[in-house]
Amino acid sequence: MPAPTLTSGPAPELLQTLFDVSLTGVILFRPVYEPGAGAAITDLAYVRLNPAAQRMLQLPEVPEHTFLTLYPRASETGIFAFYRDTFLSGQAGRYDVNYQHDGLDNYFHLAAQRAGELLVVSFTDTSDHDRSAAEQALRESQAREKAARATAESQQKRLREVLMELPALIACFTGPSHIYDFVNPSYQQLFPDRMLLGNPLREALPELVRQNFLELFDEVYRTGVPFYGTELEARGDYHGEGYLTYRYFNVYLQALRDEQGRINGLLNFGYDVTEQVRARHKSTEAQQQVLILNEELSATNEELMASNEEIQANNAELLHSQQQLNLLNQELESRVLQRTLALLRAQNEAERQRARLENFFMQAPASICILDGPELVFELVNPAYQQLFPGRRLLGLPLLEALPELRGHQVWHTLQQVYRTGHTHEETGLLIPVAPYEGGPLHDFYFNYIQQARTNEDGQVDGVLVFAFEVTEQVKARHAAEASAWQLRVVTDALPVLIGYIDHEGRYRFANKAYESWFNQKPEQLLGREVREVIGEEAFSQVQHYFNRALAGEALQFSARMPYREDFVRYIHTSYVPDLRDGEVAGFFTLVTDVTEQELARQQVQDLNDELRARNDELHATNHQLRHINIDLDNFIYAASHDLKSPITNIEGLLQVLQEHLPPGSPQHPDVAPILAMMQDSVLRFKRTIDDLSDVTKLQKEHDLPSTDVALADVVEDVRLDLQPLLSQTGGQLLLELQDCPSVSFSTKNLRSVVYNLLSNALKFRHAERVPLVRISCRQVDGFTVLSVQDNGLGLEQSQQAELFTMFRRLHTHVDGTGIGLYMVKRSVENAGGHVEVESVPGVGSTFSVFFKRG
Repeated sequence: MPAPTLTSGPAPELLQTLFDVSLTGVILFRPVYEPGAGAAITDLAYVRLNPAAQRMLQLPEVPEHTFLTLYPRASETGIFAFYRDTFLSGQAGRYDVNYQHDGLDNYFHLAAQRAGELLVVSFTDTSDHDRSAAEQALRESQAREKAARATAESQQKRLREVLMELPALIACFTGPSHIYDFVNPSYQQLFPDRMLLGNPLREALPELVRQNFLELFDEVYRTGVPFYGTELEARGDYHGEGYLTYRYFNVYLQALRDEQGRINGLLNFGYDVTEQVRARHKSTEAQQQVLILNEELSATNEELMASNEEIQANNAELLHSQQQLNLLNQELESRVLQRTLALLRAQNEAERQRARLENFFMQAPASICILDGPELVFELVNPAYQQLFPGRRLLGLPLLEALPELRGHQVWHTLQQVYRTGHTHEETGLLIPVAPYEGGPLHDFYFNYIQQARTNEDGQVDGVLVFAFEVTEQVKARHAAEASAWQLRVVTDALPVLIGYIDHEGRYRFANKAYESWFNQKPEQLLGREVREVIGEEAFSQVQHYFNRALAGEALQFSARMPYREDFVRYIHTSYVPDLRDGEVAGFFTLVTDVTEQELARQQVQDLNDELRARNDELHATNHQLRHINIDLDNFIYAASHDLKSPITNIEGLLQVLQEHLPPGSPQHPDVAPILAMMQDSVLRFKRTIDDLSDVTKLQKEHDLPSTDVALADVVEDVRLDLQPLLSQTGGQLLLELQDCPSVSFSTKNLRSVVYNLLSNALKFRHAERVPLVRISCRQVDGFTVLSVQDNGLGLEQSQQAELFTMFRRLHTHVDGTGIGLYMVKRSVENAGGHVEVESVPGVGSTFSVFFKRG
């Protein structure tokens, strides 16, 4: 069956949404044709660009200039040819190109598909990513491909010019409706007032419907068997005469095939032989008139004999009869002369038509030769045939003497068979290795050809007529397409998604390897089988509604639970994309993704959510109790710290008394002094811990205290003065960017503590290899005033950042501290409705951002 094309037809609102949110660039083009008959596509006009395409190409939604105006180098890079050929073929296509012209230097993945009178282009731009080795290789190879592409386009243009200039009648049709796709001027001149291009044959020439021509076209399209008819009679309104007249044509119909070898159109190659046929009819009428004249002469002779008898009976009447006979003879001679001249003129006209036919034969674009006798001597070779062998002599030589490399080849055997049996032989895409030049190397050429016997007047075969087309490029392209199809199969088989194509009868026409693990059958075993049979009645009932909508032309997505078998139930997410051809739904693509794990996880999450809601209710019930417990704990900490101050003060006094009474440098106890120093240090740390606990308790108790408007710049300046000794010691610098910093609603005491902790930490945890540099700035963000302190110090690992604001947690031990400062910063800011964020890179530095809630 023909290769399916991907055509989407979602609801307008869904299509608009997809068009707008797609991260892939999408362009809608309308072809621009050259004026006149057989018009070719010369450019593309922009209809619309989606936002992604506008961003990638820096173009408006509807550019006023055409594609080649904006990107003139698109022709030589093959992009324009790709768009044009994709539109004309109606098949989906892909093209990868590294475009380094017209202000672009990007690697593009292009995909195109015709949709009615528009061309839809989808593309991605890899300019934000490092180029892969394949892309780099493509860049290097594109320069080499440009020259070859330019040559190919020049040859294509020349071939089109030749077809347009030929006197033969040439037209190409696409699809089973036989839509005119190409018409040369000779063909168009037969119907000057008809619009042929783009219209089906039935509508463009309705008078042919009753003459069985459509059945002939359908038969060639269906079977692929070429048809050649001579002097076919066709009634039509030729040259806009306003009434039907008879004309005669020699017609050759050849099926056209796509890259996969499937028939997608017809070639109609013919000649108008009306004048030759009419001349032959006139010649036949002249011969009939001569026969009539002979009969009249015979009758006249009989009359003369009767007259002679009467002359013998009556001499007087003889003279009179003789005179009448002389007059009659003169009249007869005149009539015979006139008839003879008319016959000669008819013969001359027939000869002239024969010469004209031979001239047409020599100008035909097909390669044609006539081989004479059992040795198949080249009797006639037209220029197209001779051009295949520009450096070899053919005329007058037997086939195997002129082309000895054909000995033993299939083409030689079939020629002998045609000469022996008289049966016509046809080949499609046959490989024939031949040497274009005498003594040169063999080159592989592929041909479509017909070998037809020629008979003499006795009906005996005396030669063979060969009618051939060289299709080397088409065959190589088909081989390349087959390789691409194989690559596509490899790619789809590697995907975990079930990818298939279902025809309008509900049967699988394509299935990738993912189907095998679900249905225990090879993909090729599914082809031709109904979906209902493969997936089972119960599963089919879950998707039948969507199935029917897709066959009606609707593109859709849905999720479903699919009980394929008793022991095999899957949750799926599916996309159906209809395949529209000439307004009819040929089938649809199906992409099935297994979402069973996600669905089961979703159900588990739902169960957890229900459980969490129940626990949340319990938490609300205990939250009040926890608040009271926190207050009791704060009171306990405050009381404990207050009660511990007295004994620790006594211990500190006893240590001082002990140091005063110990003799200095006592040899009996050399370790006493170090031990006393450690005890004194422990007492000092214990006192600082008690003070920190008191500060934490005070901070908690101040949670509900009213805030006042405090000028951030004043507080920062006050802290800077307090830190001046540390700045001098370290050589550090403070860069203040607070000119636009407003007041914040905060406790003045707590705000000073926040600023002091952040600035002192930035100086204390400095990097050993550079002078401290601290930048203080202010900005407004979504209802918050943000104070940022950026340093170039030690920085923090990601794991350290998670423990940064934990009470009594110290991440660097080479600097004195209790690990309470940042905890108090975070607690006091959060108590006022704000929060603290940190960004840090080890060895580079850190940035602390304090978000103060405004008003």
